Parts: sequence; structure tokens; C-alpha cells
Amino acid sequence: MKTMLLNALLFCSASLVTAQTPTDSANLQLEKNKEIARNFYRDLWFSNNTDKYADYVADTYVAHDIGDRKGSVEPAVEQKEIADFFWEKGVLSGSIDYQIAEGDLVATRWQSAFEGDGLFGKLFIEVDKPLPIINVMRMKDGKMVEIWNHRHDIDTPQTMQFTFKGLAIGLLIALIPFIWALRLRRRLKKISVE
Repeated sequence: MKTMLLNALLFCSASLVTAQTPTDSANLQLEKNKEIARNFYRDLWFSNNTDKYADYVADTYVAHDIGDRKGSVEPAVEQKEIADFFWEKGVLSGSIDYQIAEGDLVATRWQSAFEGDGLFGKLFIEVDKPLPIINVMRMKDGKMVEIWNHRHDIDTPQTMQFTFKGLAIGLLIALIPFIWALRLRRRLKKISVE
């Protein structure tokens, strides 16, 4: 009886340990997903191998980003076109700080650096220090099907675009009452002369 009780206890504890640890195939899939993400950055963002985009991105994917790219469905070639835009304006480089994978998600914290070639690249894109980015990718069948993009753009010249846009809108709004005041002043001068 004692042996049977001991065997039952050992069986239950072994079942608990097995239930709490992920299987080897799950661990292999997590590592494979992380490798796909690493290769995506290596080919599109750290070297100019943007033609390899289809190796990492599903035919269509969902992008969660700033501007109009919130929950938008895009063709895979969009990732190539985004990377090509930067490569045409200068030289990209970067490094991966760390990755975390769980289920079908891979979170990558990486640093992007850009050195502009022309005036546009130098003024509006180039940064004097690496830009920290966190991407979360959802993988399915070995390819990215969804991406959440979180950049720390506040430290970049791109922030100046919003500053100038706000300044221009503010000046336009201020110009309307200024013109109105000038017209009223002319009327008052006319009235005072008469």
C-alpha cells in the first residue's frame, strides 16, 4: 500500500512538472520565430537586402503604427518599400538589444541608426544617436502577419516636421484677425479724416 501511494504521489508530481514546463517543440517554435524576426531586421534594416522581404512577411499583414497606419492591412511589399525609402536616402544600420517570445508573438527591442546622403536625408531623417524601437510581431506559418511599431521619435528631426506644421497653422490662424484689424484701422482712419 505504501509503495502504491508513493508511486501515485510520484506520478502526480511528475505530471505537474510536465504540465508546467513548455514542450521542446514549443521552445523550438519560439526560437524559430525569434530567428525569423532577427533575419527580418538583418536583411531589411541592417543591410540593404530588401528583396528578401517575402521570406519574412506574409502576403498581407496588419500594421499598427503612427498616422494612418493604425490597424491597416498592407501587402508584404510595403515593408520592402519602407526600407527602400530609407536606403535611397542614406545608410541604415542597427542592432538588436533583446527579444522576448511568447506564443505566436515576438517582441524585439532594437536600435536604428541612419546616416543621410542628401539634404532631405540629413535634415529630416538623420539622427545623431540611435533611435530606440520596440516591435511586436505576430507570426503565423513562419511569417509575420501583424506588427506593432513603437518608436521613440521624440528625439529625432522628424519631430520638427510637426513643430513646423503647427507653427504654420498657428501663423495662418493669427493672420486672419491681423488682416481684419488692418481693414478696421483703415476704416477708422477714413472716418477720422472725414
